[in-house]
Amino acid sequence: MESYALLIAATLNAGTVLAIAALGLLINEKAGIVNLGAEGMMLCAAIAGFAAVVHTGSDVMGFLAGMTAGAVLATVFGLLVIYLGTNQYATGLALSLFGVGFSAFVGIGYVQEKLPQRPAFEIPFLADIPLVGAAFFKQHPLVYGVIAFVFGLMWFFYKTRSGLVLRSVGESPESAHALGYSVSRIRLYAVIAGGALCGLSGAYISVAYTPLWVEGMVAGKGWIALALTTFATWRPARILLGAYLFGGVTMLQFHFQGLGVQVPSQWLSALPYIATIVVLALISRNPAWIRINMPASLGKPFQPSS
Repeated sequence: MESYALLIAATLNAGTVLAIAALGLLINEKAGIVNLGAEGMMLCAAIAGFAAVVHTGSDVMGFLAGMTAGAVLATVFGLLVIYLGTNQYATGLALSLFGVGFSAFVGIGYVQEKLPQRPAFEIPFLADIPLVGAAFFKQHPLVYGVIAFVFGLMWFFYKTRSGLVLRSVGESPESAHALGYSVSRIRLYAVIAGGALCGLSGAYISVAYTPLWVEGMVAGKGWIALALTTFATWRPARILLGAYLFGGVTMLQFHFQGLGVQVPSQWLSALPYIATIVVLALISRNPAWIRINMPASLGKPFQPSS
């Protein structure tokens, strides 16, 4: 039973990485912007966060550095696609490729570096509950923070005027512009916020999830986060559940190995990506359902006539 408690704990931890990034991409897409550069932003944020902790010893500084790196790259992406009219998909892919190469170059000197001793997080009293405590109450604060953020994002999207304006920009930028809202500025703010969250996810990987730096350590999580927005039909709560689902699939490979299951490690490592493809294939069988839930202007450029 203890092994299952550890599996649940690891699932929540792995799912947090995906959830933070996917929620950031959701904010982008609610405003009508598709950013395929999540993988690159997360890698740059991972090395930025790791380097910050190495030099300052502060996890907070590491997370801030990661968020800043993600926000800066997202700003460049936003300026290119929103104001200069470059293709969103091509620009996002270029950003992803840039992030992979740039992070590898910058991180050469940090491969052998080690972070200071990590603090042990747990909720007093609750962490002592047999099995349940180990599974749910010995997590990094960001694991709980992302759950609270999901509820906050739901309230923002559906209960506030600002959230309504953001969604209207993604649904009908022409109508939002006619009402006097600056579509370009709102989209840029959404892109920056999404980039900061992708940066936080990248920094979480190198600072807390696996506290080290290795080239390419994000290992496709940015692409899985991107797929999660479609899997969740652009709804925050479903993104969180989907993140835990994919996080669980990721952790199963280690659980199977611990149980001595004789399955080639390559197959186990491929499980999260196979699951992503299968889920997207199943969802794609009902294009009408996707069309109903997807922001109507997703991926479509908008240039105001005046």
